[in-house]
Amino acid sequence: MASNMTALIGRTALLAASVANILLLPIAAHADDKIFDELRFGASASIQGGHSHEDGIFPEVTVFFDPFGQDAATDWKQTLARPRLNLGTSIGTSGEATQIFGGLSWTINFNEKVFAEAGFGGVWHNGNLDYAKDGPELGCRFMFHEYVGAGYRFDAHWNVMAQVAHSSHANLCDGPNSGMTRAGIQVGYKF
Repeated sequence: MASNMTALIGRTALLAASVANILLLPIAAHADDKIFDELRFGASASIQGGHSHEDGIFPEVTVFFDPFGQDAATDWKQTLARPRLNLGTSIGTSGEATQIFGGLSWTINFNEKVFAEAGFGGVWHNGNLDYAKDGPELGCRFMFHEYVGAGYRFDAHWNVMAQVAHSSHANLCDGPNSGMTRAGIQVGYKF
């Protein structure tokens, strides 16, 4: 139990250090430019059945960057051509896999309040690679990561989003490919 808590603290410290390094990079050319676009935090749970189900709740944090100006897009073509970048983690509890992921995301606004989002990228995890007694058998450490979600904006800054995320290797590496599928709720703050 103590070693699991120590590992969780270590992973959280690693994530915090990584985010701090990103924030300290000289990304912004001007003092009034924002470094990142949005911060989301929440929790998810496994929605896989049977042997591949993961126990516990997975705290999540995701940071979004908007280097291509998705906020300035005026139609769906511009939105598609201007994805946001994301970097985040889904922290394993109860001995399950922690994920560190990054990729591209696209947001479609149905009106001022309601939106949908989809993303695609890669993920590293520390889960079981093969022949697990319980939980998914993942085959390799680096996999694809994709998600879809629907959200609601309370105002110009705060939003909430329900999301389903899936990670697997699409049979591109040896070994099993149970994948990980998690659903959850995230609260976002847009800067």
